[in-house]
Amino acid sequence: MEKIEKANAETLQRMLAGEPVLVDCIPAGEAIPALEKGLILHSGPPIEWARMCGPMRGAVTGIAVFEGWAADLADAEKKAAAGAFRFAPNHHYGAVGPMTGMTTLSQPLLVVENKKFRNRAYCAINEGLGKVMRFGGNDAEVLGRLAWMRDELGPALGRALRDMGGIPLKTLIARGLSMGDEMHQRNIACSSLLLRLLAPALARTSKDTPPLERCLDFIGRNDQFFLNIAMAMGKAITDPARGIEGSSVVTAMCRNGTDFGIRVSGTGDTWFTAPVEMPDGLYFPGYSEKDANPDMGDSAIVETIGLGGFAMAAAPAVAGFVGAGPASEAANFTRRMGEITAGANPEWTIPSLDYAGVPTGIDIRRVVETQIAPTINTGIAHRQPGVGQVGAGVVKAPMACFETALVAFAEKMGVA
Repeated sequence: MEKIEKANAETLQRMLAGEPVLVDCIPAGEAIPALEKGLILHSGPPIEWARMCGPMRGAVTGIAVFEGWAADLADAEKKAAAGAFRFAPNHHYGAVGPMTGMTTLSQPLLVVENKKFRNRAYCAINEGLGKVMRFGGNDAEVLGRLAWMRDELGPALGRALRDMGGIPLKTLIARGLSMGDEMHQRNIACSSLLLRLLAPALARTSKDTPPLERCLDFIGRNDQFFLNIAMAMGKAITDPARGIEGSSVVTAMCRNGTDFGIRVSGTGDTWFTAPVEMPDGLYFPGYSEKDANPDMGDSAIVETIGLGGFAMAAAPAVAGFVGAGPASEAANFTRRMGEITAGANPEWTIPSLDYAGVPTGIDIRRVVETQIAPTINTGIAHRQPGVGQVGAGVVKAPMACFETALVAFAEKMGVA
């Protein structure tokens, strides 16, 4: 239908026209005034305690102790089961979070502002690798790191970013793609480029050498530091594309370890959900698929804007790392994703594909028609709370989400 094609063109144009800038790092309570004591934002579509998976429960109990809402993990679990905490998706508050996606009052949040549309999006700082809360970790080491990020790293980043006047992200992403990143499983180039820009401002705005050294060391050793920035960028880019009448383009994809959910521009803020799938991937020594939790996290927002699994051709090294086959197969992932999108991004190009733009704007009609599900690069969490990451892989979005969404979209369009 001509109306749908026109609406999709408008949706895609809004995504491509975005001007995302990393402008600040501030406490969550300041970034999101609606946050209050006992409110825990999580990744994925809506879910309650009774249906939460192991790592999600582990993160909930850990963050409750971190915020001082529970004496210990056991107390936090009892309070969660008794309804003492309120849960809501990050997406409902202009935010995103990796894996378990915990967002609460006192955490520092990275702020990405879309200068074109004057909207902002938020994401917590990446914790690094190993036992971390985003994978369900919740022991003293995890909580101690979060406290340091709250008290030292977050404020330092905020001072530096304000001093710089922000960091434009579109050109940084373009450079990262040419250097082998796809912005989901591989972020080493963009993390390094970001540190080059941040380091002088961090030094300029720091009063003491030891805190500065700790901040630089943490960012320098964290190859995935840029991921959370890319996620906030994705949210800032897609939010202005919501609510366009007649558009069949996806504006959000996310998962909470139990359900996978999508939103479509033409159907507004309605979630279309289905049981989340298990990732296919490679496991760390001592672990196997028997230990894995189903997929989780808001990080699929980067695939929604054409990065991650959609830009696999830019990062052939990732194909082997996530168990997706030989490096030569990476280009085929990107080509397949091009069959289900409304267009391509001419500013984010892939050298190995003769500088073709990354496929952008997932069209639910094309997904259902071709039966090609979006490919998402992902980490793999242990199914038990408190363990952490056990591998990395790729996962397919469940086709049922798109089929249900298409039926609702057709009804809204008056199509039998």
